[in-house]
Amino acid sequence: MLWILFLFLFFGAFQIVLLYLFGQSIIAVDMFLNLVTTNSSEALELLDNLTPAIIAVIILYVPALILGTISIIRKRKLTAEFIRRERKRASIVFGISLLSLAGAYMQDPGYELKSDLYPLNVCYNVGLAFQRTALTQNYHRTSKDFTFHALPTHPKEKREVYVMVVGETSRALNWQLYGYERETNPLLSRQPGLIAFPKVLTESNTTHKSVPMLMSDATACNYDSIYHQKGIITAFKEAGFRTAFFSNQRYNHSFIDFFGMEADTYDFIKEDSVSSSYNPSDDELLKLVEQELAKGATKQFIVLHTYGSHFNYRERYPSESAFFTPDYPMEAERKYRDNLVNAYDNSIRYTDGFLSRLIHMLEKQQIDAAMLYTSDHGEDIFDDSRHLFLHASPVPSYYQLHVPFLIWMSDNYLETYPEYWDTAIDNKDKNVSSSSSFFPTMLSLAGIETPYRDDSQSVTAPHYVLKPRVYLNDHNEPRPLDDLGMKKQDFQMLEKRNIKY
Repeated sequence: MLWILFLFLFFGAFQIVLLYLFGQSIIAVDMFLNLVTTNSSEALELLDNLTPAIIAVIILYVPALILGTISIIRKRKLTAEFIRRERKRASIVFGISLLSLAGAYMQDPGYELKSDLYPLNVCYNVGLAFQRTALTQNYHRTSKDFTFHALPTHPKEKREVYVMVVGETSRALNWQLYGYERETNPLLSRQPGLIAFPKVLTESNTTHKSVPMLMSDATACNYDSIYHQKGIITAFKEAGFRTAFFSNQRYNHSFIDFFGMEADTYDFIKEDSVSSSYNPSDDELLKLVEQELAKGATKQFIVLHTYGSHFNYRERYPSESAFFTPDYPMEAERKYRDNLVNAYDNSIRYTDGFLSRLIHMLEKQQIDAAMLYTSDHGEDIFDDSRHLFLHASPVPSYYQLHVPFLIWMSDNYLETYPEYWDTAIDNKDKNVSSSSSFFPTMLSLAGIETPYRDDSQSVTAPHYVLKPRVYLNDHNEPRPLDDLGMKKQDFQMLEKRNIKY
């Protein structure tokens, strides 16, 4: 019984941190899964900037734990009078709770104990987290016989290279390409052959869900299929491509690793050092790209997973590259918002340079080449009266959902396949789901046919059409955006950007 109390103390401490970050919601399934998939360097960067929440946890819980431990060691017992008095008070509180519960059912017909009553909802979420962890651990067994039945349609003898770049925590609002007043994209804004789609939303605000959806056929509407299928790298391998996966993130022991390791060659460069403080820049990935291109395979497919704009923003770019200042101090507090935005914008500007350098490398090959880029999700940076910060909140915000989405095509590619450019331009201002469109668009650009390629979701297909927007909630259910608990401020921003929901 005592250990159960310690478990609920942990839940309470966890809840305080969530309330500090998000101001609402209970501990979600994804929060528990993040404990498994988040690496030590990410955790340390975050904890370094959550001082107020950590202090609150220490003040509230450490003295109680010390007193409780002393009482156990000294075998102190409560008096009969104390027990009788507290039982009476507990009975009164329990009665009030039952009345409140009845009122909740009357007010909301959709009210559920497993989803809406604390701490039952937390316990239910713990169970779901264990269930999903077990499914993930069995992935190699459940997916081993999967095949895309992928076939190439482009000329076999002609050399071509395709690069898929998955960014991190980059929100479209802070991109100059989408009307941001700051020069965060000085290079890409002048880049020929580039198309920026302005009305793109992700279907998840967590890396461990969003990235696998970008790298596979899974979407919010069929997410559980992910336990039985492989990723886009396997589709390219079946079509005769040499494949590579390079990541500037550590292992997360989940689908990002599984899909990345399908490649002929892969490297998680942060794993090159055991130190949690090892912080290579995204440009280190370009060295690996250069080596891969030098191999000169006729058909090449490269996937890059960057660290982009993940908090701590100031660590995502060299100090000498700081364009917007001051970018320090960086504590997660509203009063430092201007500094946080400066640092965040610097990270976007660094991504601009990274993508520009990558494009230049591909241009030098003078071959059919194309690049596709998006970010897994966006970020809150104390943007409105809610004072929300970071991402992965159980209820997403506009700032976490609106992401950049770019296509670049080389001159050679444009000469060979002008219809892809024309179609992409026609679809440019349409509403897009990155989670549903990234996979089929990449296959379409490379001319790979498979029954799993849904051309109605490819932005390079003439019959592209947006399906009703949905979001993958914490219980892996697709939900309309207006059924998530999003606030008025979010819908106002979506309407301002002319984004359908």
